[in-house]
Amino acid sequence: MKHQARIRFLIPVSVILALAGCFGGEKAQAPVPPLGEEPGSEASYPLRPERELTYWAELNGNAGSVRPTFMEVPFFQEWQNRTGVRLQFIQPPANRAKEALNVLLASGELPDLIEYEWERFPGGPQKAINDGYIRKLNDVIDRYAPNLKRYLQEHPDVDKQVKTAEGSYYAFPFIRDSDKLRTYQGPIIRKDWLDDLGLAVPSTMDEWYTVLKAFKEKKGAEAPLSFLGVPTALQAMENGAFVGAYGVIKGFYLEDGQVKYGPLEPGYKAFLATFRQWYKEGLIDRNIAAVDTRSLDASILSGRSGATIWNAGAGIGTWQPLLAAADARAQLAGAPYPVLKKGERPFYGQRSYYTGLGGVAVSARSDQVVKAVRMLDYGYGPEGHLFFNFGIEGVSYTMKGDYPQYTDLILKNPDKLAPSQALAMYSRASYFGPFVQDERYAEQYYSLPQQQEAARIWADTDADRHLLPPTPKTERENAELSVIMQDVGVLVDEMSLKMILGIEPLEAYDSYLGKIRSLRIDRALEIQKEALERYNSP
Repeated sequence: MKHQARIRFLIPVSVILALAGCFGGEKAQAPVPPLGEEPGSEASYPLRPERELTYWAELNGNAGSVRPTFMEVPFFQEWQNRTGVRLQFIQPPANRAKEALNVLLASGELPDLIEYEWERFPGGPQKAINDGYIRKLNDVIDRYAPNLKRYLQEHPDVDKQVKTAEGSYYAFPFIRDSDKLRTYQGPIIRKDWLDDLGLAVPSTMDEWYTVLKAFKEKKGAEAPLSFLGVPTALQAMENGAFVGAYGVIKGFYLEDGQVKYGPLEPGYKAFLATFRQWYKEGLIDRNIAAVDTRSLDASILSGRSGATIWNAGAGIGTWQPLLAAADARAQLAGAPYPVLKKGERPFYGQRSYYTGLGGVAVSARSDQVVKAVRMLDYGYGPEGHLFFNFGIEGVSYTMKGDYPQYTDLILKNPDKLAPSQALAMYSRASYFGPFVQDERYAEQYYSLPQQQEAARIWADTDADRHLLPPTPKTERENAELSVIMQDVGVLVDEMSLKMILGIEPLEAYDSYLGKIRSLRIDRALEIQKEALERYNSP
C-alpha cells in the first residue's frame, strides 16, 4: 500500500489507572481550532492532509485474532490509500477501552479521531462536547460531509437517533440499513450431541435443564453452558437469554409502554434461583465471571461446553467449520430464546435499533477537522459503501451484475480463516464503524445453513414490544443517569453473582432491593420515562 499506518499502544491499564479517576476531571480548555477550508459539495480524494492523523480505537476481536495491530489489517491500509489520509493508530488493550479512554482524556493529549460507544460516556456525548473533548459536528457535517448529510435527510428516524437531546451531532455513526440486520445473536447448542442423546432442541427452561444435565453426565462436558462474563458479569444475559423466560431482562425495558428495570421485578429473583441451582449442579461454567471471547472459543471447540449465547457470525460462522474439520458429524444450531411454558413466544431477545452505539468522534483539539470529516464521510458515499461492506473489488468481492459477491478469499479462505476472520481483514461489515451496513453482506456472511436458520429463530421474539429505543438525553440527564447506573450496575452484578455462586442466600434478595433503591434507581426510571416521552413526541 502507498501509505503505511503506524501504531502505538497505551501502557498497561493496571499501571496507569491510578493516574486518573472517573471520566471527566477538569474540562479541556484549549480553544476549538478553526476549520480553515471553504466548504465544497464533494471531496476530492486523495485528501493529502498536512500531517498524519491520530486515530484512537479498539481493534475488533475477529481482526485481532489474525493480525494483532491495525497496521497489519488490509482494510485499514486500503482506507488510507483511498482517502489519502495517513493514520497513526493508538490501540488500547483488548476489552479495556473504557479504562483506556479514561486515561487518554485525563492526559489532555487527545488524538484527532476517537472511536468509542459514546452513548456509554458518563454524562453522555453532550457532556463530552461541553467538556471540550470532542467537537460538535453540526457545522462540519453540513459543510463537509455531503454523503452522511444526504442519508440523514432521507432517513429522519435515524437522524434523531444520532443526535443528543440538545440536537448535537457528536460522531460519525454506524447505521443498519435493513430490518434483517437487527438480530444476530442468541442461544447456540451442539445439535450433534442432542441427536446422539435422542433429545430435541430445547425451548423451555425445563428442557434446557434436561439437556445440560445430559451434556454433563453423558457427554463429559465440564461446563455444559458457558457464556461471556467479561467485561461485565452476566453480559450475555443483557439481551434476554434465559432471564427473559421470567418476563424481565437485566436492564431497562418496556412493559405496556412503561419503563421498567428488570432486577427490581420478581422475575429476576426467579431467574437467579434457577441459575443458582444450575451452577450448584455444575451445569454452568465455573468461571462464570471470567469468560472472554478467547476462552469461550476454546470451550466450544474443545467440547468443554455444548451450549452458549453468541453470534451467528463470530460464533457459528467461526466454530462450525473448525468443529466439522475435526469431526464431520459436529453440528451447531441456533436455539429459541427460552420460555417457561411450551408454545410461549419469547418475551425478549437480541434486537438492535437501526443505529449502533459506536461512532467516530472528532477531537475538539484537532487542527485537521475538515480532512478528518471528509475521510469519515467517505464511508457513506457509493464507493465507500462498497468498500466498508465488501472490501476491495477483485480481491474480497466481485460484481455480479449490480450485486457485490464475496470471493473465496472470504468464504473459503485458503489460509483456513473462518469467514468472520477473513471478512474482518478486508471490510467492517461485521462490526460497527462510520458507514451504513448493507444487508447483502449478511446474505453471504451467513453462508452456512446453520447461521441462516439461527438468525430466523432468534428473530422470533416479542423484543420489539419491549425494546427501549435509543432516547437522546440532555447532558444533565445523562450525567445523573450515569452516576446512578454505575453504582446500581456494580451492585446488581455483585448481587447476581453472589446468589448464583451460593455466596449469598436468596433471602438476601429483598435487602439488595433496598440497597438498589437507596442508590436512586427510581430517579433513573424517571429519567428514562421523560426521555422516552420526549423521543415519542411529534
